[in-house]
Amino acid sequence: MTPSPQPPPSPSTRAGREPSGAGSGAGALCRIRVGSAPDSWGVWFADDPRQVDWRRFLDEVARAGYEWIELGPYGYLPTDPERLAEETGRRGLKVSAGTVFTGLHHGAAVWERTWAHVADNAALAQAMGARHLVVIPAFWRDDRTGAVLEDRELTAGQWRDLTRLTERLGREVQDRFGLRIVVHPHADTHIDGEETVARFLDATDPELVALCLDTGHYAYCGGDSVQLIETYGERIGYLHLKQVDPEILAGVVAEGTPFGPAVARGVMCEPPSGVPALEPVLAAAQALDVDLFAIVEQDMYPCPPDRPYPIAERTRRFLRSCGA
Repeated sequence: MTPSPQPPPSPSTRAGREPSGAGSGAGALCRIRVGSAPDSWGVWFADDPRQVDWRRFLDEVARAGYEWIELGPYGYLPTDPERLAEETGRRGLKVSAGTVFTGLHHGAAVWERTWAHVADNAALAQAMGARHLVVIPAFWRDDRTGAVLEDRELTAGQWRDLTRLTERLGREVQDRFGLRIVVHPHADTHIDGEETVARFLDATDPELVALCLDTGHYAYCGGDSVQLIETYGERIGYLHLKQVDPEILAGVVAEGTPFGPAVARGVMCEPPSGVPALEPVLAAAQALDVDLFAIVEQDMYPCPPDRPYPIAERTRRFLRSCGA
């Protein structure tokens, strides 16, 4: 049975370190490449009047000190590779990944529609020099309205379809675009907390399917990110860094609040004020001794246009103090 989100423990005292660049100085996280994403600027959709203009996002993410970005929802940033390369290049930005949403538990009937969506995203990511495609499972309830779209539990047949078709997706994306898929456990989807993540990983081929560990979503659903890294280290292919506010989360869990409204209430908070503590997560990731992207994603939809930049700048400064 899929576990309901559980409040994580209260934040512990965090011991900061002196800032040091990646690869230099004691304790530097030399295998971790830090970036940010449109999500940290309140961008959830390709086009929404409540979101900041894509030019402002690119300007501010570069000014805040990040070198790497994700593409975000397809169509938010320019989809012409030459134009996007010019816009990112002159700001000193590089692309780490694209992102797609899939509903592969629905079986073969959705494959062609899914692939058309994936191919557009993967082609742009490939053209921009990215090596990853973040794959997010479909929501079982609407992330804006909270309307229940389907049962939150998958049948055995749906689990087979999900794992089999995700492996197919991994193979096709790898063969055609040279990208590795990293599946993103996410609140209000069928892959969320410890039980469903373990079931999914145990049922899929490590050569075809890796994991994008989002520290905030995993904590939102009761998981321990450090424990996951230590248990399934060979499956960790990518990181999203975020934290949850434990007090707001406790209310969200008690009230059964859908994810979208929970975000609007501020459940995802600015580091280092929430949980999980990011220092031990980054240390556990560094101990894997592989190169990993760690992309900051602070869900803030919707948010005032002047709110994201100061948070992004402070977050980058905090991560430097952790050695990243």
